[in-house]
Amino acid sequence: MQQALGSRSHTDAPGHHNRPARRTSRQGQVLRADRALAPGRPIARVQTASSRSVAGTYAGQGSGAARRSVPAHNHARSLPRRAGRVATSRGVREILIVGVAVYLYFFVRGLMQGQEAQAFDHARWLVDLEQRLGFFWEPAIQDWALRYDWLGTLANWVYIWGHWPVIAGTLAWLLVRHREQYPVVRNAMLISGGIGLVCFMIWPMAPPRFLGDLGFVDTVTLQSNAYRVLQPPSLTNQYAAMPSLHCGWDLLMGIAIATHATRRWLRALGIVLPLLMISATILTANHYILDGIVGMALATFGLVVARALAGHPLRFPARGGNQSDPAVATAA
Repeated sequence: MQQALGSRSHTDAPGHHNRPARRTSRQGQVLRADRALAPGRPIARVQTASSRSVAGTYAGQGSGAARRSVPAHNHARSLPRRAGRVATSRGVREILIVGVAVYLYFFVRGLMQGQEAQAFDHARWLVDLEQRLGFFWEPAIQDWALRYDWLGTLANWVYIWGHWPVIAGTLAWLLVRHREQYPVVRNAMLISGGIGLVCFMIWPMAPPRFLGDLGFVDTVTLQSNAYRVLQPPSLTNQYAAMPSLHCGWDLLMGIAIATHATRRWLRALGIVLPLLMISATILTANHYILDGIVGMALATFGLVVARALAGHPLRFPARGGNQSDPAVATAA
C-alpha cells in the first residue's frame, strides 16, 4: 500500500509528463463521445492553450501587417509624383542634348566664314566625279520636272515639310508609343549628325542651286517662302551639301515608321519617305545624287552603332505583323 501511495504520489507530482497525457486522453474521450452522439457531424477541433497562443501570435502579426500597410498605401499615392519627377528630369535631359547639338551646329557654321571659294571648288570636283562615273543627271532631271508646275510644287512641299516636321512628329510618336526605341533613333541622329558636322567643317560644299551656270534653279526660293521661314539663311549653313542629312535623317524616320507602325498605310509611308526626300533634294537643286547616297549610308551607320550600343542588332519585322524584340513596343 505504501508502494501504491508512493507510486501515486510520484505520478501525481506537479509538472510530471503524465499529466499532459491524461489531458490528451480526456480530450480523446470527449471526441469519441461526440462522434457517438452525432456520427454525421464534423468534429470541431478543440482549441488548446497552445493553439490559442499560436492564434494570438498570428493575430499580433496580422495587426503588424495592417500597421505596415499604411506606409505602402502612402507609397502608392506617391507614385504619380515620382513619375512626374522622372518625366521632368527626362525632358530636361532631352532639352540639354538638343541644346548641345544646336550649339555645335552654329559653332561649325561660324567656321564656314571665309570658306566660300573652297566650297565651290568642292562642288565642281563632285560634278566632275559624277560626270566621270556617268550619272551627272541632276540638271536634266530638274529641267524635265520644271515642265510640270505640280511636280515642282510637290518637290518643294516634300523638301520643306517632309524634313523637320516629320522628324519632330516621328520622335514625339516614338517617345509616347515606343519609348524603348526613342533613344536608339535619337542616338542614331546624333552619331550621324556629329560625323556630318565634321564633314561640313573639313569638306564644305556648295549645293547645286548655287551653280546657275550649269542650269540649276533654286525652286524653293523662287516658288516658296515657307522653307526660308522655317530655316532662315542667316541661321543655316549654306555650304553643307555633303553629306545630305535631309536624306539620311528621313531614312531614319522611314525605318522607324516602317518598323514600329501597325497600320499598313503608315508602314508604306515609312518605306517611300526616303525615296521622296532624295527625289525632292534633286528636283529642287539642293543636293547632288552622291550627297543623298552618302547621307543615307551615314545614317544607316549611325543606326547600326546606336542599336549595337543598346544591345540588340538591326532587324526588320516579318510581313505578317510587327515582330518586336525586347526593345520594341508593339503599340502604334
